[in-house]
Amino acid sequence: MTSNEIRASFLKYFESRGHRVVPSSPLVPNDDPTLLFTNAGMNQFKDTLLGREKREYTRAATSQKVMRVSGKHNDLDNVGPSHRHHTFFEMLGNFSFGDYFKTEALPYAWGLLTEVWKMDPNKLVVSIFKGDNGIPRDDEAYDIWRKLGVPADRILEFGSEDNFWQMGDTGPCGRCSEIYYVRGGSGYDPEIEIWNNVFMEFERSAGGKLTPLPAPSIDTGMGLERVTAVLQNKQSNYDTDVFTPILSRIGELTGRQYGDDEQRNVSMRVVADHIRSATFLIGDGVIPSNEWRGYVLRKIMRRAMRHGKHLGLTEPFLHTLVAVLDREMGDAYPGIRTNREMIEKTILAEEHRFEAVLTEGLPLLETEITKVLGTKSRVLSGDAAFKLYDTFGVPFDFIEDTAATQGVTVDKEGFERAMEGQRDKARAKSGFKGGDEPAWFVEDRAEINALNDAFRGYDTTTMVGVPIAILYDDQPALTDVLREGQSGWVVLPETPFYLEAGGQVSDTGRIYGAGGEAVVDAMRRIPVRRDFPRAHHVRVVRGELRARDIVTAEVDAEVRNATRRNHTATHLLHAALRQVLGSHVKQAGSLVAPDRLRFDFVHLQAIARDELDRIERIVNEQVYRNTPVRTDVDVSPEQAVAAGAMALFGEKYGDKVRVVSVPGFSMELCGGTHVSATGDIGFFAVVAESGVAAGVRRVEAVTGAGAVEWAQQTRARLDSVIDALRVNPDQAVEAIEKLQSETKRLAREAADLKTRLAMGGGGRTGGFDSIDVGGVKLVAQAISGVEKDGLRDVADQIRGQIKSGIVVLASTSDGKVHIVVAVTPDLTSRIKAGQIVKEIAPIVGGGGGGRPDFAEAGGKQPEKIDEMLTASQAVVAKLLAG
Repeated sequence: MTSNEIRASFLKYFESRGHRVVPSSPLVPNDDPTLLFTNAGMNQFKDTLLGREKREYTRAATSQKVMRVSGKHNDLDNVGPSHRHHTFFEMLGNFSFGDYFKTEALPYAWGLLTEVWKMDPNKLVVSIFKGDNGIPRDDEAYDIWRKLGVPADRILEFGSEDNFWQMGDTGPCGRCSEIYYVRGGSGYDPEIEIWNNVFMEFERSAGGKLTPLPAPSIDTGMGLERVTAVLQNKQSNYDTDVFTPILSRIGELTGRQYGDDEQRNVSMRVVADHIRSATFLIGDGVIPSNEWRGYVLRKIMRRAMRHGKHLGLTEPFLHTLVAVLDREMGDAYPGIRTNREMIEKTILAEEHRFEAVLTEGLPLLETEITKVLGTKSRVLSGDAAFKLYDTFGVPFDFIEDTAATQGVTVDKEGFERAMEGQRDKARAKSGFKGGDEPAWFVEDRAEINALNDAFRGYDTTTMVGVPIAILYDDQPALTDVLREGQSGWVVLPETPFYLEAGGQVSDTGRIYGAGGEAVVDAMRRIPVRRDFPRAHHVRVVRGELRARDIVTAEVDAEVRNATRRNHTATHLLHAALRQVLGSHVKQAGSLVAPDRLRFDFVHLQAIARDELDRIERIVNEQVYRNTPVRTDVDVSPEQAVAAGAMALFGEKYGDKVRVVSVPGFSMELCGGTHVSATGDIGFFAVVAESGVAAGVRRVEAVTGAGAVEWAQQTRARLDSVIDALRVNPDQAVEAIEKLQSETKRLAREAADLKTRLAMGGGGRTGGFDSIDVGGVKLVAQAISGVEKDGLRDVADQIRGQIKSGIVVLASTSDGKVHIVVAVTPDLTSRIKAGQIVKEIAPIVGGGGGGRPDFAEAGGKQPEKIDEMLTASQAVVAKLLAG
């Protein structure tokens, strides 16, 4: 069986047993800030397993894309030397949400392995939980295995470390039963784990107490790559058809065959694994960068590029391997096929960037190595290595390898400390955290337990006669009353207020009744369960609100209408971007507010002015047509995507979705609020285009009254410019160009005059005296009234006059110090300008560098210029002597 056939047969097997085949979720987890990447098949079902989300099915089967490059699941360093570790792999899994349990799950697993895939039962070994830490032995699993014909001596028993699984310190957990395949003889893995069956049967409380779950669930996982190796009778995962097509292509590029040399084999395995990770990450919207997920992607890609160089590949090559993955995996993962051009361009751009990194970074690395060659320890500091890595992008492995060729070691622990500090900053910036959610206590009352999140805002902005179900103060703690001047949270059984999602901001408005009135300024989801009602943050402005009061919930209609215009315009903009720039455009974030819209998307270069104009025209053409906006509800995500709907970044979709479309132009999965027809949007205007990260662009726009206001302000500013120029509008550009040209001419003349004044005075070197330091002329002087560019000219002229010597000049402007050091060519073998400037610049609180003959620096303590110039004599003497 091929790997594609194995994947298909697994899904078909469980589908025939009542399981819903659910597509793989993206590698970027939706609505889960605790995860860097999707690292298990159960990630997309986490809320279902926690009881926070209900689905229309109770059985599911998936082939899930998985990344394990962070936290306790970090296999990056093992990839290459190991024959079974991967950064990216596919996890086959079947799940039960309170439906079947052990008596069905284990026979399902055994039946697939032995009856469908025809594995020899005599080569299978299983394990159960032996019982420890007060948790009893799993007698039930043992008895099931025995009934399935597994001999007692092939049922292993392990404790909590191996056969007990938990999601975290608290929450669902349970014993598990694993299945192993015994190869026999010599091999990389004489006994390998192929399938883990987790029985989620307990709820662990904060104190560690285990309480049986009312509806136990099943969560299983089996690596496709590993089971393919077993079924294809291969010792290594890399010998299966999962990897052989990629390895063959690498062999064609390098002129080497995989298997000929183990050192080269390691590099070929790294490249084969990492191109899969890079391709799928980019396909799911991750772009190489120096932060968070993009940081990991860049590290993986550059590790592959470095190993490509070990294989003798000097030109960009990694992007060419995407075609192999398209051919081999495009049927199972269509996103690879549809996004192939964008993926290839992104990888190629990163390959060119890496070449630039090595061109710039290698000389800097060699300079750092030279500094420590004469030291006793011959150790390159972790901070220096990290600066080369973080600032210039030079991979640590490359630093280590290059240093080793000259007998220098690198302080890896110091590097890791600096790296961890950078990760902490990235996490803080990205919001990657967990565990700081306030405790929202919910009373155990039947009417409260029955509450669901009933959003009525699609049809109305006002609801009358709604009872207040729960009141919280700002702690949040349950309360019976919020009085005038107090803030807190109001929970209603149904509401017209939209809760921020999909980029659209929350509604604002008011809640009022006979007893009082409150302003609603924010919304949030209480983390009890996914379908629990949203909470309204309020500030009481009159009287009081009490639990069980009957109130009116009223959204600010004007603000909602402005937000709706911008949201529908975002959909039109998305479609127009794809039409003008290409189908590779993929949303990477958005903001839909009442006053503006912002749309981030994957694109590798700035948008040209004529392209922006076309995009703007296309959107406005759709507005002029006044096309009715269509909304279809209760559609499955699979049906929607098959019909051509775009899924939005950051949105988590359930079994049924809303599809918002402008017929013939745009179709997206979206839970937001929209106008009834495109004409309601009014005037659409793009106000800005910029880059926000490598490969990610941003367009900002306004609609309706906001667009009219922007146009009027822009016209007013233009009128002011024309009035100031005192020309006709069609002569404005020419007039400005003339003024700019005149300004540049005058600036050159002024700089030249300042230089002449600085050089005047009749001394041996114009207006400057030189002193003898170790037989070398030194001019060290402060100059007033000369900018940085002028200072360079003065230094060049003095250097030309003295023929042989050193020039150190300093000037100030705007409270800053400018330093220039020039060395005549005959002396650069003895003393370098860059060495001098590095020694003297710290005296004035600055730093800098440059070439052997010319260097510059800046500082922020002009009062210490005289001290610095005096010190330059000793610095020059020391450098000449040593």
